[in-house]
Amino acid sequence: MFNPDLKKLLKNCNSRYSLVVGTAKRAREIRDDAVKRDELLDTKTVSLAIDDIMNGKYIVDEPEELKSEK
Repeated sequence: MFNPDLKKLLKNCNSRYSLVVGTAKRAREIRDDAVKRDELLDTKTVSLAIDDIMNGKYIVDEPEELKSEK
């Protein structure tokens, strides 16, 4: 089971909600790209999205009012 470090994931996000929404958005992008290329993925898209966020390949975009609360 994939169990990432939540503190590391939340380093660049203001809330868990933003992290969940950003992860879901990235997972859909990964899925859509794979479908467009007619490619089968061995790893779940959510796991790939979390890896992208942890490695800094994808930045979760938050509204300005949430960014100012940090």
